[in-house]
Amino acid sequence: MSTDSVPSHLERIATDGYTVLERVIDRSLVEALNEALLRLEHDRRIVPGGNLFEGDRTIRIYNLLALDRVFEAIPVHPAVLPVIEGVLDPGCLVSSLSSISIDPGEDAQPLHADDTLIDLPRPHRPVVCNSMWALTDFTEANGATRIVPGSHLLAEKPEFGKHYPSIAAEMPKGSVLIWNGSLWHGGGANGTSQRRVGIAMNYCAGYIRQQENQQLGIPLERVRRFPPRLQELAGFGTYKHLMGHIDKRSPVQVLLDRDDGFRSVWDVVDSARTD
Repeated sequence: MSTDSVPSHLERIATDGYTVLERVIDRSLVEALNEALLRLEHDRRIVPGGNLFEGDRTIRIYNLLALDRVFEAIPVHPAVLPVIEGVLDPGCLVSSLSSISIDPGEDAQPLHADDTLIDLPRPHRPVVCNSMWALTDFTEANGATRIVPGSHLLAEKPEFGKHYPSIAAEMPKGSVLIWNGSLWHGGGANGTSQRRVGIAMNYCAGYIRQQENQQLGIPLERVRRFPPRLQELAGFGTYKHLMGHIDKRSPVQVLLDRDDGFRSVWDVVDSARTD
């Protein structure tokens, strides 16, 4: 995807609440991700959550950044991150990174908004922006994510478990669905004989608490190997030179032993005033 197309995707997210980046993920990465998920499911003996939201026939693997290096390519992907940054801002964070594999016979997930627990009057500016990576084809028959276009602009949230008209966000393998966290959506029912596999790469604004605690959930020795941008996205930087600092130093300096040139917002403001 060229940078010229980012504004058109941002316009669609603002209007409809979602957009699809078709076939932007390299096939070799898709296959490596699929292989890693199957291995983790087997080795960790993952089973369905067994509740209405997580499903009885859906395999979910959480905290993927802590489990295999192949997943490190996801949060910083050059075709996806610029769109996310356009919806939120460059100070956005990884909120959660998990897989969602819907097996045959699974029912549709209740429609919901991903920012439901953030108690702000609706509609509001985006504070959550999420994405679904299609590691298999997503079709209406096999459980493609169902969405209610334009619902991010409504003043209310969906009533949990209630039926609402929705459409399937169908997309070919290697594509990515991106949506405003206020959009009503949910996993579809899988009426086929094949598993539908996706990875939920979720982001939040830098001033919002992350869904998965990245700082405690990922071993520091693993984070030290992350490239600097991924360290920032995982929450080891600061937001606007202030939020997240440790005794007026960045977490990168204190926890990862790397000098990132951090200056507090007050130092930046003072420097600008004297200049």
